[in-house]
Amino acid sequence: MTLKREEIALAARAWVGTPYRHQASRIGIGCDCLGLLRGVWRQVIGNEPIKIPPYSANWRDKESAGALELAAKTYLITSAKQPQIGDVVLFKMIANMPPKHCAIMVEKNIFVHAQENIGVVEASLSISWAKRISGVYSF
Repeated sequence: MTLKREEIALAARAWVGTPYRHQASRIGIGCDCLGLLRGVWRQVIGNEPIKIPPYSANWRDKESAGALELAAKTYLITSAKQPQIGDVVLFKMIANMPPKHCAIMVEKNIFVHAQENIGVVEASLSISWAKRISGVYSF
């Protein structure tokens, strides 16, 4: 594991306990799953590459379908099939829909993500979560 992967994992873990706030990206104040990714990007890389347009929290929203995956393919590097520490993982929350959720791996089977009504937490990459993976990317 490279220092950068460790740095990404440490940065993601620092967000644990941040409240859930749709479209926010401020550590300790609020974020959603994309806001977590944006905040970690700012910590380990620098300025964000684009201004994020408004988006819906509705996983069934077809208007922004595919936007998360397109952004990942544009600004991140497609990674291994098995997520590694420091990787960004995209999840399909509804079958036959594009991915609408993202997280950052902090250990072999542990990821950090922002969950509505809970905030930023660590979670186990259980069989249920693993089945939902639709892409693995690295910074």
